[in-house]
Amino acid sequence: MLKFKTAILLGALLFLGSNELEAVTLPGVPAAAEEPATPEPLVQGGLLGAISSSIDDVQDKLDLNEDLVDAWRLRADRAANEVDKLVNRPSNRSGWSVIGDFLMLSGVWLGSFALLTVLGGILAKRLNQGRFLRTRQRSQDLLNYVLPYTLPALICLPLTLYVSHFLPASVGRALALCFAYATSSGIFSTSMLLCVIVMFNTGHKRTAVQIIRDFCPRPLFLIGFLAALSDALTSPQIARQLGGNITSSAAVLTGFFVSIIFGLLVIRLRRPVAHLIRNRPLAQRLKQPSLQESLRIFSGLWYWPILLMVMVSAINLLGVGDDNQKALRCALFTTILLIATVFLSTIFQHMFKSRQVEAIQRSSAYKERFLSLLHALLRIIMAVAFIEILGRIWGVSLFEFAEQNKVGRAISDSLSSMGLIFLVTWLLWVVLDTAIQEALKPPVNKRTTQPSTRVKTILPLLRNAIKIILVVICAITTMANLGINVAPLLAGAGVVGLAIGFGSQQLVQDVITGLFIIIEDTLSIGDWVVLDSGHAGTVEGLTIRTLRLRDGKGFVHSVPFGQIKAVTNQSRQFAYAFFSVQFTYDTDVDKAIELIREAGDSIREDAFLKYNLQGPLDVFGVDKMDLNGVVLTAQFRTVSGGQYAVSRAFNQRLKKLVDNSPCVHFAQTYPQQVLMPRQAMAGQEDDGPAPENSPVLLPDQPRTQ
Repeated sequence: MLKFKTAILLGALLFLGSNELEAVTLPGVPAAAEEPATPEPLVQGGLLGAISSSIDDVQDKLDLNEDLVDAWRLRADRAANEVDKLVNRPSNRSGWSVIGDFLMLSGVWLGSFALLTVLGGILAKRLNQGRFLRTRQRSQDLLNYVLPYTLPALICLPLTLYVSHFLPASVGRALALCFAYATSSGIFSTSMLLCVIVMFNTGHKRTAVQIIRDFCPRPLFLIGFLAALSDALTSPQIARQLGGNITSSAAVLTGFFVSIIFGLLVIRLRRPVAHLIRNRPLAQRLKQPSLQESLRIFSGLWYWPILLMVMVSAINLLGVGDDNQKALRCALFTTILLIATVFLSTIFQHMFKSRQVEAIQRSSAYKERFLSLLHALLRIIMAVAFIEILGRIWGVSLFEFAEQNKVGRAISDSLSSMGLIFLVTWLLWVVLDTAIQEALKPPVNKRTTQPSTRVKTILPLLRNAIKIILVVICAITTMANLGINVAPLLAGAGVVGLAIGFGSQQLVQDVITGLFIIIEDTLSIGDWVVLDSGHAGTVEGLTIRTLRLRDGKGFVHSVPFGQIKAVTNQSRQFAYAFFSVQFTYDTDVDKAIELIREAGDSIREDAFLKYNLQGPLDVFGVDKMDLNGVVLTAQFRTVSGGQYAVSRAFNQRLKKLVDNSPCVHFAQTYPQQVLMPRQAMAGQEDDGPAPENSPVLLPDQPRTQ
């Protein structure tokens, strides 16, 4: 709907600038002496220049029509003269007799209507208490409207007309008949419309029906009363009594107020009426989904054609020309065109929606995107066709304007160029974006491979770069077609870019370094890396200049690429869980190796840890011997990141096995006392004499066992 509104506004703009400037022929000057026609203005500057060149013509079209004001001023003067004549007209009857005629006829109508209303209400109450109507709520509501209101309104008016034949012709009689006719028409039309509304009082529609019944009676009566009064005032009998200008002016004003009240009523009831249109039983909605979708769309648009008719009627009521019937006919054709376009758009929507569902089921992403593109193009074509047909209905053609007018040709060329640019850009984006999205999709079955981390890292950056490039190119070419000189803009952008490049060397270094890091696949999203700067963590994201890491404590670090000199990636292909265990010299080495293998076998049999392994345990044996004991080494080949869990589990199992073995001991150090000869303490002071070769105790000396 938004596209149709935009199309209508564009059509109005083109219509206002459609006529060319013509030379004015002076009266009394022969054709041979006519001034030469004003040449067509030279249109430059693209679309904006074409529009600006037609501003004068648009302003001329938007000037107020002074003839309309003069005509209404003349009509008001004539109506005032007729009122003066009506007041000063000599008559054989007094004013009280005229008032008596008015009161008598009004009393006849009111008395008969009140009597018939009371009788109709009593009759309706009795009938509703019968066995047949007791359980039929809609029938009871119909009787409550027909008997007390509809029938009395139909009966009272002929009765009043019959009584009026016994009275002489006068202004009071004419006014009384007018008001009797208008009141009867208002009551009759209101009751009939409410009877129609009552027929929808079923199921979930009851709430909407109740809202309409509570709000509608007074506005509907007022609309019917004023419309009938306007019709009665235009009759020749009333016009002869009151005056033609008085009655026509009053008829126009009452008709104008009717249009305003009716438009406000339509706006107020747009939601309840839409609910009545689209709300259908569940079985019908499921059986006829296309019809249900069409009703849903129509329920949101039903009041627009009515408001259009109301607007045209109000405008033509205020006019003084003879084109009212033509304008109403054009408004009717416009309403039919709008409804037909909406339903055609609904059919296309259902058609492409079903095709898109089939494409999704067949996993054809390209077909789905191209169907969406084709649907959008068809909607644009429908909008252009709607504008053209609408213009021809009201007497103007956009294609003729684009072919025969200099401004029209300039505008059409600019719009065509911009449309082609948008179409090509859109098509390229659809193809490239679909290819990237398909490459990033997770596998749907075991036959397709999982996209690599390198692909997951590079493709999103490539997608953003393509989007920026396409947007910039499209924006520059669009501004050029609008008439904006883009050469200074491009030159300025180049100078600014050069200045930024010289002034932000570190930024350029970050970008270039990051580009080569990504191209060389040094790291990817999800890898655990250790940088030479001391940062370590999981790669969470990459931008054009920074690397975002989350360490083991949950902290996030943003490191510029320019600060990265070396990267240790611990998440590529495989890793090793390396074990280095030190035992005492009195340990049985063969038994220790046996325990190490037993701990490795228990890990390979573990239901959770075995998926981290890529091979058996490799025991290297005695790696070295030092003062503290014998060092045995072994290792597991694991998946990336699985070495930590394997190492912790191995250490736990080996500790339990060694604790239960009497001949295998871990090497350990603890403080002990060492005996040294007396001569080693020479030069130290003693509290008393000591034997020559007695030992000396030195605390806190380590001992290995």
